[in-house]
Amino acid sequence: MIYPSTFSIVAYDPAAREWGVAVASKFLGVGAFVPWARAGAGAVATQAHGNTSFGPDGLALMAQGLSAQEALERVLAADEGRARRQVGFVDAQGNAATYTGSQCNEWAGGLIGPHYAAQGNILVSADTVAAMACTFEDTSGELADRLMAALAAGQAAGGDRRGQQSAALLVVRPAGGYGGYNDRYLDLRVDDDPAPIDRLAALVDLHHLYFQPPAPGEMVTIEGEVARDVQRILRWAGYYQGAISGDYDLPTRQALQALIGMENFEERFDEPGGRISQQVLAILRDKFRQ
Repeated sequence: MIYPSTFSIVAYDPAAREWGVAVASKFLGVGAFVPWARAGAGAVATQAHGNTSFGPDGLALMAQGLSAQEALERVLAADEGRARRQVGFVDAQGNAATYTGSQCNEWAGGLIGPHYAAQGNILVSADTVAAMACTFEDTSGELADRLMAALAAGQAAGGDRRGQQSAALLVVRPAGGYGGYNDRYLDLRVDDDPAPIDRLAALVDLHHLYFQPPAPGEMVTIEGEVARDVQRILRWAGYYQGAISGDYDLPTRQALQALIGMENFEERFDEPGGRISQQVLAILRDKFRQ
């Protein structure tokens, strides 16, 4: 029997039209079982003595227009083991529902609020769920960051009373996947780690670095001292053997384009405009400095 006793939060961002789930547990690879989401339908977390069919079935029902509460009631009614289940739903409009069966191990329970449901079982106390709810409501910014803040707050308040092992974050939005071919904007997992939430937060930061547009003011023109810095980095990395001249000439451009491609920093390099991210420069400098 799958038994990812854990704490999770499912949520919706109406401005960005994003649905997401964040989850952590003393359980190997919790991200393979608990989180489910589909753009335009909603998000589901299914845990405790988890019935993973609640994920696809619940999303299908909400895609047909059922509310989170209606879809939750429908999947529970068809499940003889519902007393051992714990589930959180958020639908296409952000309506939320949560359920904790009477046979879930203490502490177990959930809360709903504007556009979210937070729940957990085998917790140190109710403080974990309360901390997730309050932190999500009080945190601004991207949905992924709000979910991670809520997860970290839940852990700080006690978390799973058995300890830590894995964590996961799933966020979907229309055409949000790589190249716009699917809805999976962010799907990150830490399957086995002594501090999985901290490791997951670091992966989210990397995702932002590789896949988000640069922040205002982050990009600088490659000229003068910046160009010399680029040339030094390229020389250290073995891509350039020319002079440290500060001229962004053809050999420098070609070498930089090759290095950027090798390091997957295309989103933070404006090759036609001759601009590069200051953050990327710092990372490359630290990596290749001799």
